[in-house]
Amino acid sequence: MDRLGSFSNDPSDKPPCRGCSSYLMEPYIKCAECGPPPFFLCLQCFTRGFEYKKHQSDHTYEIMTSDFPVLDPSWTAQEEMALLEAVMDCGFGNWQDVANQMCTKTKEECEKHYMKHFINNPLFASTLLNLKQAEEAKTADTAIPFHSADDPPRPTFDSLLSRDMAGYMPARADFIEEFDNYAEWDLRDIDFVEDDSDILHALKMAVVDIYHSRLKERQRRKKIIREHGLINLRKFQLMERRYPKEVQDLYETMRRFARIVGPVEHDKFIESHALEFELRREIKRLQEYRTAGITNFCSARTYDHLKKTREEERLKRTMLSEVLQYIQDSSACQQWLRRQADIDSGLSPSIPMTSNSGRRSAPPLNLTGLPGTEKLNEKEKELCQMVRLVPGAYLEYKSALLNECNKQGGLRLAQARALIKIDVNKTRKIYDFLIREGHITKA
Repeated sequence: MDRLGSFSNDPSDKPPCRGCSSYLMEPYIKCAECGPPPFFLCLQCFTRGFEYKKHQSDHTYEIMTSDFPVLDPSWTAQEEMALLEAVMDCGFGNWQDVANQMCTKTKEECEKHYMKHFINNPLFASTLLNLKQAEEAKTADTAIPFHSADDPPRPTFDSLLSRDMAGYMPARADFIEEFDNYAEWDLRDIDFVEDDSDILHALKMAVVDIYHSRLKERQRRKKIIREHGLINLRKFQLMERRYPKEVQDLYETMRRFARIVGPVEHDKFIESHALEFELRREIKRLQEYRTAGITNFCSARTYDHLKKTREEERLKRTMLSEVLQYIQDSSACQQWLRRQADIDSGLSPSIPMTSNSGRRSAPPLNLTGLPGTEKLNEKEKELCQMVRLVPGAYLEYKSALLNECNKQGGLRLAQARALIKIDVNKTRKIYDFLIREGHITKA
């Protein structure tokens, strides 16, 4: 049973003969009853009646050849394929180069045949027209009318707008400095020559493959930036701030997954979570009303007003307790109370906060969160609060005084003031404290 097929004439594009393992040249035989994989034989093995495993010499077969006309009686299918490949390699219009690559046709024959059968062919033209009409019909309902757009901004190099847009140039739809901007440097010294060894050639090809992967990563990042609108980072951050704090935290956590789900799906997810947060907060507020015995929204407004007033009073009491905790001078405390009363009654405070000594007394230092606080005992913490000295500086001064005392066998106040270049009153308090606690001795 004879059939005709079509294959490229390049021997390396076809599998070898199953009989002699040689490259197949047209025409050759394909067994119609064996496979997959397909079972091919050259003409010599076929005429000898070669048999192998399930393949028998009486099986039906196909003659694989491209030596038959398709569009023109004087052009074989093999030549048609060669013409298309040559036009792809040399470019449309370079008919002399096309003819040189084909070797079987002249420049004029190539141009005439290509223009007649592939450009001006009414069969191909009608097919393309039908495809175009079908595409237009498909997008007719969703077509977007064209409107002239404004000229895109063209920020100058290193301007404020250019920095805000991360060097993006809207007119060119590209960046001034690309991601992995020096990826091309690895290729600048590579040159493929004929006398390269196989290992050297493979190494050069590996470098080219690495460069291609870096280009793909560059394009991937640019696509993410464009699709998610990350070019203007400041505008993007302002859009994030419109969400509550909890939703902003989720936005920050889920940002790394935005490149997987896409911009629209990611925005829908964040918006849905923001809506869920608002609903939960509203449900919690209604449950609070129900717990308080409120049954209508008029009472709810009164409840909110009273709750706000109670919260303000609680904050005032908290502030007063904090001040009373730190102020040791009773006279200064009474002055502060009178001054606060004047502020609450709407009068301008006329009595300054002064201590018995006539100087303005500063509140003790809050040591919460300061480094080195955990290394102090309670008495040392109290000293640092009253002297208003950070724990790290106190520990450094203490170490210097202890070392000097050990060297000299004792320490005088004048020596301590010479070692510590701070306020003399603070030095006196530190010196007296260390003497009192037995850390140092007087000289």
